[in-house]
Amino acid sequence: MTALLIKLFVRDYKNTGSEKVRLAYGNLSSWVCMAVNLLLAAAKITAGALSGAISVLADGLNNLSDCGSGAVSYVGFRVAAKPADKKHPFGHQRSEYLAALIVAMIIFVLAAELMIESISQLITPGENSVWSVLSVVVLSVSIAVKFWLFLFNRSVAKRVNSEVIKATALDSLTDCLATLAALIAVIVSRFAGVNIDGYMGIFVALFIAFAGVGIFRDTIGKLLGEAPDPEIVQKIRNRIFMHGGVHGIHDLMVHSYGHKYYATVHVEVDSKMPMMEGHDLADTIERDFACNTDIVLVVHLDPVVLDNPKCNACRVLVEEIVKEIDPSFSVHDFRMVDGISHTNLIFDVAIPFECKLSPQEVKDEISRRVRERDKKLFAVPTVEPSISAE
Repeated sequence: MTALLIKLFVRDYKNTGSEKVRLAYGNLSSWVCMAVNLLLAAAKITAGALSGAISVLADGLNNLSDCGSGAVSYVGFRVAAKPADKKHPFGHQRSEYLAALIVAMIIFVLAAELMIESISQLITPGENSVWSVLSVVVLSVSIAVKFWLFLFNRSVAKRVNSEVIKATALDSLTDCLATLAALIAVIVSRFAGVNIDGYMGIFVALFIAFAGVGIFRDTIGKLLGEAPDPEIVQKIRNRIFMHGGVHGIHDLMVHSYGHKYYATVHVEVDSKMPMMEGHDLADTIERDFACNTDIVLVVHLDPVVLDNPKCNACRVLVEEIVKEIDPSFSVHDFRMVDGISHTNLIFDVAIPFECKLSPQEVKDEISRRVRERDKKLFAVPTVEPSISAE
């Protein structure tokens, strides 16, 4: 069903790098969500009103709010598709994050209203819900439809890497559980003669709020600038190392703007490589990323001495010492200044943010261990946080 809808309504659907194709995916997701939720809302509100089941009625209102979420998603995609301009040189893709935040706020409001209504039902309980075959059928069908909607949105979100569609998919999944709770309330009321409508309403409200918290937390993290996904880091590393002449990379920084990424990286090359050859290598790598990925990459070349036995031996020694202190540490930008009475080893050490040692403690420990190995060697490390998986 999902594949059929995509083929029918998205032209050139395999070209997900195209803004037009991506917008078509967003439109399809939004319209499908609004249509499905509108139909479910109408059916549940009717069934809830006829049976007097608050949980069924509340679940219908939840679907009605999901229509609003679909509209927000639609507007968010339209804005995100706008091209870059003077005030927004990186484009408008982050508007999807704002749309996801609005979806989260809608979910919070709904959860609060449902919680108040459910508590009121517990304080002043009414009669047990009247058994209604219509309610049971509507809720059962809704669970199946909502699960399909979750799978549909998850598939679309993966194709176009959209946060707002991911949020919509998660909302659909929690709706399945919410609807299941409402169905349980109706069945228990019929066969056990116990009114658990209010309890189930609270249960549904908590699930809805939990989904909102997850969406809010994930979206805020991206707006604040979270660490790049390890898969993206590995993708960049693998592609760079496909080019001959690359001996290592470090200081990789990745910034996301919706589905697009802007990155900078230091690429280590042989110090004897001619300047024009190195410039050509950097251009080739940048052009490769621009033509074949959604990553705009800027390459900085770092020369590395490869044919000096003493320098190579000192580099290996430093790397061993650093790994002894903590295997998660990494060394880069290594160079040696050889003198008559002593030799300075100058290098950078990247440490994870969760490291319990302070940068000064790491620096002192490295210097001490290097001196223990060789009194003529002096370590001059620069300790910095690792901003990506090196």
